[in-house]
Amino acid sequence: MSSPARNATLPGDPPGGRGAVAVWSIGVAVYFVAVIFRTSLGVAGLDAAARFHVNASALSTFSILQLLVYAGMQIPVGLLVDRLGTRKVLSIGAVLFTAGQLGFAFSPSYGTALASRALLGCGDAMTFISVLRLGTRWFPARRGPLVAQLAGLVGMAGNLVSTLVLARLLHGVGWTRAFAGSALAGVVVLVLTLLFLKDHPEGHEPEPSPHQGSVYVRRQITAAWREPGTRLGLWVHFTTQFPAMVFLLLWGLPFLVQAQGLSRATAGELLTLVVLSNMVIGLVYGQIVARHHAARLPLALGTVSATALLWAGTLAYPGEHAPMWLLVMLCAVLGACGPASMLGFDFARPANPPERQGTASGITNMGGFIASMTTLFAIGVLLDATGDDYTVAFSAVFVLQALGVSQILRLRGRTVRRERERLVASRVETVHVPAA
Repeated sequence: MSSPARNATLPGDPPGGRGAVAVWSIGVAVYFVAVIFRTSLGVAGLDAAARFHVNASALSTFSILQLLVYAGMQIPVGLLVDRLGTRKVLSIGAVLFTAGQLGFAFSPSYGTALASRALLGCGDAMTFISVLRLGTRWFPARRGPLVAQLAGLVGMAGNLVSTLVLARLLHGVGWTRAFAGSALAGVVVLVLTLLFLKDHPEGHEPEPSPHQGSVYVRRQITAAWREPGTRLGLWVHFTTQFPAMVFLLLWGLPFLVQAQGLSRATAGELLTLVVLSNMVIGLVYGQIVARHHAARLPLALGTVSATALLWAGTLAYPGEHAPMWLLVMLCAVLGACGPASMLGFDFARPANPPERQGTASGITNMGGFIASMTTLFAIGVLLDATGDDYTVAFSAVFVLQALGVSQILRLRGRTVRRERERLVASRVETVHVPAA
């Protein structure tokens, strides 16, 4: 049954159209380049270890630091987007992640390379929330789920470019030329943003709000956090995103090669399957939620259940190695984690007014990255403590899933009631608005 909340035309809804697509595409291009830079280390791990003379623990610090910076920046970035607008924040982000990529290209030591990745993480953190805000400013509310999923799809395309293109450049022209050359893409999107991107369509300017330093910051964060939809969005993002993030970012390749006995080439193909599955499922989830608003929670919980079931089957398989068909199914289902995490924004978005969308999105976006950092660390500690027992180490996934599901179930009732109240209020407002 289709939900009226999604099909209703809300007062003041942006018109969408070709102009919206053109402006939004510029913002998405910035996010696309940021993801290429973010995931570039994934194809350069062995080269980085040799270049900087570091072991696996030091190498993993690159990923953990990047996630730490990204997660820590989410609320500040959300506040910046609400205060300064999308164009300024995306421009700052493009400058920072381009500088970080250039710094990584020319870093002479491990310390400077680490600082460059932190700088890149700061710039990267400014992109996705800005793109979400751009979508809410330029498209009608009913298009929100599909627009958000399309943004995530473009991000995964950036992951593919990093895997297929940057890897070849790295082995063809060398470290410095590959990373410095890729940084030119950051310059291109920065120029496009400065010249053509607009925060909102004409006639849809946000109402001015007084910014009073720390008072404004506290008010924005407190108001967003009080909404059950914001908190539910955070926990949906927390519970759904991290299994695939951990698998793709660091531990998937070692698990497939060391624990499952696959070649690096075969393991790489399975990692690519996760990315491709993500892109396909993202389109499907976006279409479903755009038509059936009530499907958000069943899709999220269904994804968590399927992920837990296949992880349990893989880890508990009685043979020495899990069969290939089971590993293929696991990777295909892990591809649903990214699209499911995007559903968190579909709870936070209707719970907050336009002038608070950036802050609410920042709070939501922290969830999955906090879970990913926790799991990355826990798996590493458990592998060291158990002598590389991947069954025990990857059981950490179930602990975080159980925590997240308990919070989702606790908050869902209040969120649904608040959305119904808002829908009734918007209908009353529409009825009483005099004709122009």
